[in-house]
Amino acid sequence: MAGTRVTAHGEAAFADEAPSARGESRAWGRFAVFAESLLTGVWIAVASLGVVTYPAAFAAGARHLRRSIAHEGGGLREFLADFRAALRGGWLAGLAGWAALAAVWVDVQAARAGIPGGPLVGAVGVVALIGLVVAGLRAAAVWEPGARWRTLLAQAGRRTVLDPAGSFLLMAGPAVAVVSAWFAAPLVVPVLGAVAAAAVAVEERYRHR
Repeated sequence: MAGTRVTAHGEAAFADEAPSARGESRAWGRFAVFAESLLTGVWIAVASLGVVTYPAAFAAGARHLRRSIAHEGGGLREFLADFRAALRGGWLAGLAGWAALAAVWVDVQAARAGIPGGPLVGAVGVVALIGLVVAGLRAAAVWEPGARWRTLLAQAGRRTVLDPAGSFLLMAGPAVAVVSAWFAAPLVVPVLGAVAAAAVAVEERYRHR
């Protein structure tokens, strides 16, 4: 009987400690993902220096974060392999993004110049650009080797409209990056990783809703 009581007490003590241990494990897991996001931001920033390479950089970064969350390992070597694979069609998406930005800039200048209808055209252009940025992030978040960027962007565009809550959350990412650059340019680097992590989280939420 004494042995039974000891076993019961031991099981009770273990039961009391288990929730705390699980809580610490979850907290450590969240911190690990946060730290990995900051490191991924550095990789994305460096890979985006090619001007038109930013879609591929975000795609490789998002895939790295998905592996990290799934505890599948992977590091810089895998990131570079994904970046090279995503760059095959991703540079065209990057070029199209810069073209869209240039078109919106022209619209905004027309609005400032007082051209009739300019303010409306400028506002529509800005909204369209924000939508393109969100769709691009959502496309990068689900990229896999061999995927076609045109298909990814088309599907991401539909999700951007069908999931306004997730899209609204992703709008905050680029805004934070711009504000960070305004305060101190180096702050943009870790924010890029956080934006990629947010895109992965939004897509995971949409997949399971």
